[in-house]
Amino acid sequence: MEDGENDGKRLVFVTVGTTSFDALVKAVVSQNVKEELHKRGYTHLLIQMGRGIYSPPKVCDGADGSLAVDYFTFSSSIADYIRSASLVISHAGSGSIFETLKLGKPLIVVVNEDLMDNHQCELAEELEERKHLYCARPHSLNQTLTKMELDSLVRYTPGDGTPVARIIDRFLGFPDD
Repeated sequence: MEDGENDGKRLVFVTVGTTSFDALVKAVVSQNVKEELHKRGYTHLLIQMGRGIYSPPKVCDGADGSLAVDYFTFSSSIADYIRSASLVISHAGSGSIFETLKLGKPLIVVVNEDLMDNHQCELAEELEERKHLYCARPHSLNQTLTKMELDSLVRYTPGDGTPVARIIDRFLGFPDD
């Protein structure tokens, strides 16, 4: 997995998508999670917090030996943030998961247990079973970080949808290319 390191800066990018997931934001700024990230060599924590109402404290430079912490609500694209990250911690939305995996970044998916129909949990757990990512809950994020071995992750390779598209095209009466 790629580890985006720029001039000694090791960024952890956190995304909650377009929804509210304050439990994830609170978990990543908890003292034990920040200490574990710092112990693992990460220097900066950037949080895309969506519609959440909890605003974590900002830490400008991390000069006191802690992580520098910053946040924002929304961006038209998070791809550049993911590219610059050494680690991504994300909600369990399929778009965020697959965008991160396609960019080859190490990923911890945190499942929002407050969602009613939690199909996202099934996706995250299946991808964890295949060793493409780690899956956690807000309350278990620190445990996941403590046990995390990024070298054990298997790079995700997107499938080729062309054969399925051809079958659908034939069924609909479109000519073969």
